[in-house]
Amino acid sequence: MNEEKKSLNFLEQIIEEDLTNGLPKEKLRFRFPPEPNGYLHIGHAASICLNFGLGLKYNAPVNLRFDDTNPAKEEQEYVDAIKHDISWLGFKWDKELYSSNYFQQLYDWAVELIKEGKAYVDNQTSEEMAIQKGTPTEAGTNSPNRNRPIEENLDLFLQMKNGELAEGSHVLRAKIDMGHVNMHMRDPIMYRILKKYHHRTGNDWCIYPMYDWTHGESDYIEQISHSICTLEFKSHRDLYDWYIEQVYDPTKLKPKQREFARRNLSYTVMSKRKLLQLVEEGIVTGWDDPRMPTISGLRRRGYTPASIRNFSDTAGISKRDNVTDVALLEFCIKDDLNKTAPRVMAVLNPVKVVITNYPEGKEEFLEASYNDYEEGFGSRAVPFSREIYIEKEDFREEANKKFFRLKLGKEVRLKNAYIIKAESCLKDENGEVTEIHCTYDEDSRSGSGSEASKRKVKGTLHWVSIKHAIKAEVRVYDRLFTDEAPDGHKDKDFKEFINPNSLQVIDAFVEPSLQNANILDRFQFQRLGYFCVDKDTSKNKLIFNRTVPLRDSWTKKEK
Repeated sequence: MNEEKKSLNFLEQIIEEDLTNGLPKEKLRFRFPPEPNGYLHIGHAASICLNFGLGLKYNAPVNLRFDDTNPAKEEQEYVDAIKHDISWLGFKWDKELYSSNYFQQLYDWAVELIKEGKAYVDNQTSEEMAIQKGTPTEAGTNSPNRNRPIEENLDLFLQMKNGELAEGSHVLRAKIDMGHVNMHMRDPIMYRILKKYHHRTGNDWCIYPMYDWTHGESDYIEQISHSICTLEFKSHRDLYDWYIEQVYDPTKLKPKQREFARRNLSYTVMSKRKLLQLVEEGIVTGWDDPRMPTISGLRRRGYTPASIRNFSDTAGISKRDNVTDVALLEFCIKDDLNKTAPRVMAVLNPVKVVITNYPEGKEEFLEASYNDYEEGFGSRAVPFSREIYIEKEDFREEANKKFFRLKLGKEVRLKNAYIIKAESCLKDENGEVTEIHCTYDEDSRSGSGSEASKRKVKGTLHWVSIKHAIKAEVRVYDRLFTDEAPDGHKDKDFKEFINPNSLQVIDAFVEPSLQNANILDRFQFQRLGYFCVDKDTSKNKLIFNRTVPLRDSWTKKEK
């Protein structure tokens, strides 16, 4: 039992303590509350996995609540994308809710606070209010409108609601304490005027509640037991509790806010504002560009739900801000695809090989397993002929003893096929090898059982038959930024660290078994890496995205 307790993260420990102290287990309820102002990214995945994971652990419902209180930035497109991402990750929410569901209740409560002398309308400029706020070491000063008569406040607030006052001219503020040590408690704004169309409520409202006022009260309405936020909201907890206290009914459950560190990833920016900048300035092709850290971008690149869930579990949760190495995310997808992706052959940088003693016009179909190490993958027939493609870098005229690939006078095995020996090569006027002439050992076919097939050679190469190969576009993606912390430099813009080589588009050749591959199908291109069929694929054109190479090329760069 003690060992089990040690394995609990600190949030689970808090929940266990609450249960021990009398909280009925059936009262547990969690929520994931995204703002629909952009696409979810890998940082949000940590929160999704945490909240829905707690729901699964305690068999408790989890609400999906959209924090839709800023119509200037929110769109239905983002709502739909968020729902798709959460479902794709494998989670189910109990209720789909919106902060806008509670606009009337929030307004009614605000009116009650005005009547109780706990809120007032202020018509100062934002600059004047900022000056009066004080500093962390100096108390603020009261607004000249702080003691405005209640009836006048009610009348002004109604005018705000009815659209009779201009945007930015008036706000509703809570009357708490301008000398409070926590600056969030210094008469925070509860409502502002925004004459914008809302994607759900249309033009019904022209005042919108601020996040702090909305969040805690929404949790209270939904009877959320544990409101789990990221660390930047820790200083907001006093205000969260104060707002709930103003409407609290002792017969109901009082939500508890607790915080964990947000997920930061190396070589990545996680700010929605900066990600939107990348999209709007055309640096990437959209929110689902495979170089983006968005869930939709990772999905398009070939990441699996299991790999992202495993990454979130492995990285864990913390009470302090930290940066997780992107290599861990890459390890998680390689680990998953190593177990699940069929092995096929593709040549990305081709050079022609002619097997001179193989009969002209002859072709045969060789049995090739989709996975030599795991059962259940099945096999396919791979065509073989006199002319094949191999990778250019797999051939050298001369090489040292550590080069186990094809070189003049030496042998290699072709995967699932024969042993060949390089005899000569042709070059163009620039000295580039254009064609390699080889001979093959007819008795060395893999799996034939002959003595020659058991002969050991040090190198094995992948290949495709030229006659049967299918041309495909391959998009070789790399990290979008060259710097480990692209937005961590005060004197430089994060875009200065854009990797100019983050995308290379090449024409490749793949084996014919891939002809009918479907969008998002994932494969290991043997010896090269993991690849996924892109959504731009059509009947006439196969397009693959590189998910991740088999080897980490960045380790060498960083040394």
